[in-house]
Amino acid sequence: MPMFQPSKNGGFDGHILDLHTAVKDGVLGGGDGKFLVVVTDEKKKLDLKEMISELELPEIPSVFICPISLEPMQDPVTLCTGQTYERSNILKWFNIGHCTCPTTMQELWDDLVTPNKTLHQLIYTWFSQKYVLMKKRSEDVQGRAIEILGTLRKAKGKAKVHALSELKQVVMAHAIAKKTVVDEGGVFVISSLLSPFTSHAVGSEAIAILVNLELDSDSKAGLMQPARVSLMVDMLNDGSIETKINCARLIGRLVEEKGFRAELVSSHSLLVGLMRLVKDRRRRNGVSPALTLLKSVSVHKQVRNLLVRIGAVPQLVDVLPCLDVECLESALFVLDSLCLESEGRIALKDSVNTIPHTVRLLMKVSEKCTNYAISILWSVCKLASEECSSLAVEVGLAAKLLLVIQSGCDPALKQRSAELLKLCSLHYSDSMFISKCKLTRTIQ
Repeated sequence: MPMFQPSKNGGFDGHILDLHTAVKDGVLGGGDGKFLVVVTDEKKKLDLKEMISELELPEIPSVFICPISLEPMQDPVTLCTGQTYERSNILKWFNIGHCTCPTTMQELWDDLVTPNKTLHQLIYTWFSQKYVLMKKRSEDVQGRAIEILGTLRKAKGKAKVHALSELKQVVMAHAIAKKTVVDEGGVFVISSLLSPFTSHAVGSEAIAILVNLELDSDSKAGLMQPARVSLMVDMLNDGSIETKINCARLIGRLVEEKGFRAELVSSHSLLVGLMRLVKDRRRRNGVSPALTLLKSVSVHKQVRNLLVRIGAVPQLVDVLPCLDVECLESALFVLDSLCLESEGRIALKDSVNTIPHTVRLLMKVSEKCTNYAISILWSVCKLASEECSSLAVEVGLAAKLLLVIQSGCDPALKQRSAELLKLCSLHYSDSMFISKCKLTRTIQ
């Protein structure tokens, strides 16, 4: 059975394409006329559907694609017009009442569908080649990962750093290598390298590998040893930007674990290091992991008190205008959490930018941001009603709150906005407050 070569417009122009032509033209074997035959035992024959689902290929020859589903064909059939489709797709086309060819829209003079065995063989062979090659590469990568782990178990000094660096490259380049390292006990081997006497050269490479692996509860429990967390904190302060980011992410994964103890992150050094990342204006790629970790640890009372004492409140408030949506939500979550502490509320009231920066965010970024901002403003205005409410109204809070109340957001948020609006109105006459609620300034 002949198959049809795709035309430039994406359809088929009726030119017959046989296996020899396919190989010659480069559809199979690389275009040099060589044909890679995949020989398989009938019992071990590769399943085409499985191969297609496992292979993640950026480009597939257009002749293999069904014009209806735009997916690779597994059971190609040809119509009387010469167009080829996936059997299940063309039968669905017929079942809904069509008597035409989907590509050409010609009326069919014969509704017979003929299996395109040549194309099926071509598709099967092409995917088999890619699949076998992928499996071979996977085996090579697995073997290399196991070999490096073996070297790592015995290596000392510079050889250890070199082995870790090589393993990091393999792990970051191949998903199969990550699984291999975990399956071969590599997490324990790498974690055991982290101790109070570990050099930063070894520690940074080890953490770069660990942060890219799937860690189970036992692995995380091993990493939660105080000495290991202490090493991560040291490197978060003194390492390269990449090492700082990896330390923040790894500690963040440990914080999520059930048995995590708050005292492990109630560290002046850790919080100072994270705030340095947040404030770093030259290297912004550390801001998100730092704020994500701050968000996770700010649920602990001792961490909140420590954050206030190191001056985190005005620092976080001052960076708000520079943050993207995701980072803004994290930063506002932290500031809202600090409102749970009396010292936190006082620090927010005393920060000159708290009210103008948070009012500016209302109804401007996301509902989450608006929710956190209103909660912060409520805490501050409740603490010093006359002083803070007046300032908030002067920078446009009343008009913004009216927008929130009239929007389609969460009813609880509307209720909190109404309460805050009422609190702000206490220090104005009715006519004066109504004039403050005009939307002109807000809209501008």
